Amino acid sequence: MAKQKTTEPEEPLEKKLWKTADKLRKNMDAAEYKHVVLGLIFLKYISDAFEELHQLLLEGKGEYEGADPEDRNEYIAEKVFYVPPSSRWTWLQGRAKLPTIGKDIDDAMDAIEKDNPTSLRGVLPKVYAQEKLDKASLGSLIDLISTATLGTKEAQGKDVLGRVFEYFLGEFALAEGKKGGQFYTPGSVVKLLVEMLEPYEGRVFDPCCGSGGMFVQSEKFIKAHSRGEPLRSPNNRNGKSLSTNPADRISIYGQESNQTTWRLCKMNLAIRGIDSSNVKWNNEGSFLNDAHRDLKADFIIANPPFNDSDWSGELLQTDGRWQYGAPPAGNANYAWIQHFLYHLAPNGLAGFVLSKGSLTTKSGGEFEIRKALIDNDLLECVVNLPTKLFLNTQIPACLWFLRRGKAVRKGEVLFVDARNMGHLA
Repeated sequence: MAKQKTTEPEEPLEKKLWKTADKLRKNMDAAEYKHVVLGLIFLKYISDAFEELHQLLLEGKGEYEGADPEDRNEYIAEKVFYVPPSSRWTWLQGRAKLPTIGKDIDDAMDAIEKDNPTSLRGVLPKVYAQEKLDKASLGSLIDLISTATLGTKEAQGKDVLGRVFEYFLGEFALAEGKKGGQFYTPGSVVKLLVEMLEPYEGRVFDPCCGSGGMFVQSEKFIKAHSRGEPLRSPNNRNGKSLSTNPADRISIYGQESNQTTWRLCKMNLAIRGIDSSNVKWNNEGSFLNDAHRDLKADFIIANPPFNDSDWSGELLQTDGRWQYGAPPAGNANYAWIQHFLYHLAPNGLAGFVLSKGSLTTKSGGEFEIRKALIDNDLLECVVNLPTKLFLNTQIPACLWFLRRGKAVRKGEVLFVDARNMGHLA
C-alpha cells in the first residue's frame, strides 16, 4: 500500500515576510531598518484600506451614490486614512525600480501626514532617501510587501496586519538585543499583566509605553472576553452591561521619551484603530516632564527601565509624588512605583515589571518606602517570573500589583512563585 504524502503546514505570512525582508537588510543595522520596513508595512495597510473604499466611492452605489472619491471627508466618516494620489501603493510600486524611489516614499509619507494631521503629524518615517539604503533592495522590499493584502475589511477581520506588525517588532527586538528592550516587552509578559489586571473599562495609562504593546493587549483582552456579547465587568459596580467595542470601553494615555519609539507606538495603535491622541512624546521623560500631570487612571500597565540610574533623581528629591519617601537618586525603581501610585484613581490598580532586587533592597531609603507601601495596604500581589524573559537584560524580574482601596484580602499580599512555570516558545 502506497504511503500517503503528508503536506507540511503552510508557513504563516508574517514569518515568510520576515525571512525575505531580513535578507534585503544587507549591511543596515536592525535599529534603523525596522523603521524602513514597518513604515512601508503601515503605508501598504492604509493604502489597501483607502483603495477599497475609493473603489466603492467610484462605483457610487447605495449609500455611496453621488459621493466624491477624492473628498477627504468621505474617508474620515469611515475612519479610513485619506491617501493622496502620489502616496498610493500602486503608484509607488510602479516606481519601485527607479533610482528616485527613496525620495518618492519620503514625499509620500510627508503628504499623508499633511492630509491626516490629527493622528499622523510627525509620526511617519522619512528615511528612504538616505544613501546607505540600497535602492534596489528597497524596490525589492516594496515588491515583497505588495504580495500581502493588509488593509482590506477581510484582512482587518483576520488581523493580518496586527500579526505581521507584532511579529516584526519582536524579531527586530531580538536582532537589536539589549537595545531592543527599550521598545519591546515580551508578549508573554504583557499578556500576563493584562490578564491579571482585567482592564474591562476605564482609563489605561502607561507612562513609559515603548511601542504600545500594553495598549494593544488591553484591546485584545476586551475582544477576547466579550465574544460579541455585552459584558459585565467585575469592577463595574452599577451592574450595567458594557459595550463590546474596546474604543467605547477604555481610553488610553501614554508617554514615551524616545521619539522614534513613540512613532512606532503611534503607528502600532493607528493600525488597530486605537485613539492615540493622548500618547505623548517629550525627551525629558515622565519624571521631569509629566505629560499627564492631572490624570488619575483606573489601570496602570508598565515596564519601566530596570534600575535606571540616569533619571535626574538629584533634581527631584522634594517632588510631591514621593508620598512614601524620597527614592534614591541612583535608582529609579521606587520613583516609578510612587509615580504610578500618584496617577492611580481611588480604586485604581497598577501592574508593572521591576527587577527582582526591588523586593529586597535596603539601600537609599527603599526599605522604608516598601514598608510604608505595605503598612498602607497598597501592595496586592507579587509574581516571581522565570529567568531570561527579557531581551535587554539578564536581571531577574518580577511583577508588582498595587491597588488603592482594597476590597478583598485587606492586610494581605499574594505571592506567586512562577520561576519554574511556562516554557520556551
